[in-house]
Amino acid sequence: MKSRSKAYKAFFRGIARIGETFEIKLGPIHARGVPAILVGVTGIVVASGITAMLAKSADRLPETLREARGLTDSIRGHRPPLNP
Repeated sequence: MKSRSKAYKAFFRGIARIGETFEIKLGPIHARGVPAILVGVTGIVVASGITAMLAKSADRLPETLREARGLTDSIRGHRPPLNP
């Protein structure tokens, strides 16, 4: 029983060390410890959601990209040349 409690204590001590030393720096955003772990997990979940969304709507993707290009051109003020 003592060896099991020592193993648990060592395991949780290792987890605590990982939590203290984990650090993320993204431009002006700095996170350390548990908040950094939460930011990392959130990023993975968001990437998974975006991937699932793209997989479900793959047949509409070319049309969406065409419309997005047209939107950016209109925002920039780019006008295509007119045919004479």
